[in-house]
Amino acid sequence: MTPLDERICSLFKHHLQQTLTYWSVFFSFGLCIAFLGPTILDLRCQTQSTLQEITWVFFSQQFFLLVGSCVAGLFKKTLLSSLLALFFCTLIISLVFAFIPFCHHIMLLSIAMGLAGTAMGIIDTIANLQLVKLYQKDSAVFLQALHFFIGLGALVSPLVADPFLADDSCVLGLNGTSNSSWDLEHLRNTLAGKGVSIHNTSQYHLFTEGIVVTKVSYAFWIMAVINLPVPAAVLMLMSHERLLLCSSSSPRLLEKDGPKSRPAEDDGQGHGSVFSCCNSARLEGQPTTTFFIYALGSAIVFITDGIIGCYAGFIYTYAVSPPLLMGRKAAGCLDSVFWASITAGRLAFIYLSYRYSAPVLLTISLVGVILVQFLMLFFYSSCVFLFICTCVLGLCISSVFPSMLAFTEDTLDYKGCATTVLVTSASAGEMLLQLLVGSVIHSQGSYSFLLSSTIASCIGFCLFLLLLYIHHIHGKQHIGENSLRRHTRYKNNYRNMSMQPFFFFL
Repeated sequence: MTPLDERICSLFKHHLQQTLTYWSVFFSFGLCIAFLGPTILDLRCQTQSTLQEITWVFFSQQFFLLVGSCVAGLFKKTLLSSLLALFFCTLIISLVFAFIPFCHHIMLLSIAMGLAGTAMGIIDTIANLQLVKLYQKDSAVFLQALHFFIGLGALVSPLVADPFLADDSCVLGLNGTSNSSWDLEHLRNTLAGKGVSIHNTSQYHLFTEGIVVTKVSYAFWIMAVINLPVPAAVLMLMSHERLLLCSSSSPRLLEKDGPKSRPAEDDGQGHGSVFSCCNSARLEGQPTTTFFIYALGSAIVFITDGIIGCYAGFIYTYAVSPPLLMGRKAAGCLDSVFWASITAGRLAFIYLSYRYSAPVLLTISLVGVILVQFLMLFFYSSCVFLFICTCVLGLCISSVFPSMLAFTEDTLDYKGCATTVLVTSASAGEMLLQLLVGSVIHSQGSYSFLLSSTIASCIGFCLFLLLLYIHHIHGKQHIGENSLRRHTRYKNNYRNMSMQPFFFFL
């Protein structure tokens, strides 16, 4: 076993309970983010709303996820406040799951989803931040594992919901008629990618008045029970850290380090909310390259997470449209294949991030994303090639965010706001880029979906090359500042030593 193996194993053993708790919290995040697409038609029946009204629930969840990411840094000051935030957020997700079956009005459901979205945003920021502070320069491996659990939760959620989804219309018309199950299957697959791909809802004639016949409530109650061990695990971690009885003297986050980790001091200037991070006073005294590292890292994850959201949201619509005209069932599998490949990719990158540096992994991932999308443009009429490219794209793009987070934090010596800024930018990209690409598809046709994603990928790779250049300059500035600091310290020590004989005679 090499010294690196021994150090990582030692750190993992020392932080075992904390690490497993944060991983379970991200499982809760994945469980919550993936259930809405498959169940949206049954929720429409439950609230007896129109299709256009129910799609606003997607926006409520995504918008408040962004809000939660923005304000999550406010809970970072002490270990107690961070763990309390995680406890209440995971508990809120279980309560929202249990409460959704009682939401018989669209406004009430939107409020519940907004509350869940805020909890998800806070979880996203704090869990990433905690792992970065625990492992610092060794955090890349554990960040990959953390994001693997999102995919795991996102896979479990649809599997739980599937047996309880209505095969036919879950609202019977006043004359006893229902919509055909074939049309509903097509509509459910179209809505599976967060609902933004539905622009002309008037073509779908779904009953809003009649007898509601849905069993989806059981799915939500089961997911609420599955999620309950997560807040219990956070509570056990608080008890392990002796925070339940000594809350007034809880240690600072950065003081909770392992025997071989070397955390930086939390001087109050890093890892605040995104608003405090963007304050110009934060950048005073920092190298000029710090701002560009923040901006470029944020832009890259904005694009890559936006591509993930766009692909999950529009791949079904693209597959069933000309020139592919793929069958409904086959096209409906594409979204599941994409998320499964992302989960498998994050599992594989746990090992790869241990063997290779973050810049190497980012280069391979971003080049792979560009090559795959160019191949999809060239072989746009092949259904088989679309499935293959979907798998490879998921594998390549899966590690970009955790690798970029580890790379950016390492560049800034874990003293900046990289985690808060990057998480917020990723949430914004997933929401805004979908809206932008959706409007382009609506006006230019489904082929523009691939073209838009390819252009965004090329822009992201160019920004990454610029980030590598800025990183090189930043390293030189950092070395120069350290040399100047050592030279100044040497001069001061020499001056003090030369004055000692004078003071001795006095």
